Amino acid sequence: MSGRLQGKVAVVTGGASGIGAGTVRRFVSEGARVVLADLDAQRGELLARELGDAVRFQPTDVSLEPDVARLIDVAVAQFGRIDCLFNNAGLGGVSGSIDQTDLGEAYQRTIGVLLTGPILGMKYAAPVMRAQGSGSIISTASVAGTAGGMGPHVYSALKAAVINLTRSVALELAPFRVRVNAICPGGIATHIFAPGFARAGLPEGANADVPELMRPALARMQPIPRAGEPEDIAAMAVFLASDEASFVSGQALVVDGALTAGRPRDPERGTMVAQAYQEAARRSAGKPD
Repeated sequence: MSGRLQGKVAVVTGGASGIGAGTVRRFVSEGARVVLADLDAQRGELLARELGDAVRFQPTDVSLEPDVARLIDVAVAQFGRIDCLFNNAGLGGVSGSIDQTDLGEAYQRTIGVLLTGPILGMKYAAPVMRAQGSGSIISTASVAGTAGGMGPHVYSALKAAVINLTRSVALELAPFRVRVNAICPGGIATHIFAPGFARAGLPEGANADVPELMRPALARMQPIPRAGEPEDIAAMAVFLASDEASFVSGQALVVDGALTAGRPRDPERGTMVAQAYQEAARRSAGKPD
């Protein structure tokens, strides 16, 4: 335990499972006290009890302004300050082809959690951090916000919005030494994939261990041949929350096993440029592909 966050206070939304739970555990191990926010009271309270006096659970719907305002008030009342806000709560949201997009309640819920949530977190944490003259705001974006084809349409659009929101707010808060960054995960083995299994028609019990079911597929998808894990994102969050990142702000840091780095190199055919030469040579020689 290196104590990189010793004495710091963090608020983590969506902290009861997946990336959030992994981050709460890592923050506590690094010396932080944490207010864990989530809609899942059962899991949230269980994790808080497990981790002891360093953690408080606060039931929170991040799409509702009174809930987020109360969350920040509770953190300040309990621990006296907020050094890090991790806007992590999320969901896959509406999906499907663009002409079939549901613009009803599911659409509003997707916007509420993925975009309104980070905006509200920043709105209520910013005054606390400005007054302190320090702080780190982190939001979970996605590789889906950096390129097409990485996620559902609405999800991708909202994650791109979170990235530019991060840049914009970073400029406003920089004079107060408050840093604002986003983390863009690649394929991380969490329960966010559960709706996909339900749409595929698997029986209800089959979703019990979605991360384990997803690991083989994610390992094949990413150049580094393993699935991403919540601990991978937690490690980046620790860095951004720590004093080591005191000159890092306005950034969207990608943690994706090289997924977005480019087309993977084929060991037998070489780089993309070498492949292009090989194809041109075949064509000039009249040989089939």
